Amino acid sequence: MPFSPEKRAGTLSGILFVAIFAAAATFISTLGPIKALGLSPLVIGIVMGIFYANTLHNRLPEAWESGITFSGKKILRFAIVFYGFRITFQQIAEVGLEGFLVSLIMLSTTFLLGTWLGHKIFGMEKDTSMLTASGASVCGAAAVLATEPVLKAEEYKTAIAVSMVVLFGTISMFLYPVLYTTIIENATGILQMSAREFGIYVGGTIHEVAQVVAVPASIPNAPEEMANAAVIVKMTRVIMIAPMLIVLGFYLSYVAKKEGGAGAEVKLVIPWFAVYFIGVAGFNSLHLVPEDIVATINEIDTFLLTMAMTALGMGTRFSKFKGLGLAPLYTGLGMFLWLVIGGFVVTKMVCGVF
Repeated sequence: MPFSPEKRAGTLSGILFVAIFAAAATFISTLGPIKALGLSPLVIGIVMGIFYANTLHNRLPEAWESGITFSGKKILRFAIVFYGFRITFQQIAEVGLEGFLVSLIMLSTTFLLGTWLGHKIFGMEKDTSMLTASGASVCGAAAVLATEPVLKAEEYKTAIAVSMVVLFGTISMFLYPVLYTTIIENATGILQMSAREFGIYVGGTIHEVAQVVAVPASIPNAPEEMANAAVIVKMTRVIMIAPMLIVLGFYLSYVAKKEGGAGAEVKLVIPWFAVYFIGVAGFNSLHLVPEDIVATINEIDTFLLTMAMTALGMGTRFSKFKGLGLAPLYTGLGMFLWLVIGGFVVTKMVCGVF
């Protein structure tokens, strides 16, 4: 437990350490040249975190790791819950059926593709393939951890899946703003996307929730509807982990019975932070809180998100990718290409129909 008597001091020190990095990232984002580039504190935070992880990591107390982990997991979920103060049900209705269909199509196709590629094409164990696919198709590391108890997978398989999520999710976070500003925003015809469509595309295809939040924040003068659409669609994907795990559990039970086993017990792990996010957005839809207070909440929330992104960066050590073999990398790359290219096509088709 991070706040047990023997770990409390180290955890608090680690959280403070992350907060100092986040404060520095926030300050750097306000400097003239950086502000002109439109780099958000979230992006600066994860870059600073990655630099720390691969240079100074071993020079600081190991006891601080629990605080860094707490920032990357618990504070992230807390910050996403309060992101609901930026969204109302009226805006959710505006995203409508398109966002739901893009989420459903991309989740199901990415999970099936990743499982097939990993197990059938690149020879990974089925559990590892499913864990890697769940991370790419739903909500990153949180989905991997939620899927693990259903599969009863070993820890090293989870580590492989999370590593692929971190690698390709981080690439996505930097790639999408470049795609938008250099191609999509200036394109005509089939390559052009509105801000809302791009938000649906981002929310339907990027791995981690925090990375989805970071993309619109990294685009200079991005319309608010882009960020709102991205987060709403992403949270729709997150919420879908519950039915996905139910279906997966029943499938594993069916396979076990077919092979003569005792049958796997279905254990559903619900991402409650997604449910709470919806509750906060519903409360915000009533407009009971004065706008100035909501603005202050959003500023605090941005700082918490910066802390979470910094902590995620601090967990990105290049040494973790050594010794994994190329099969997870090939599988992750295959899903990444489908999310970027296939997700673009799916989003354009769905938004063109509805």
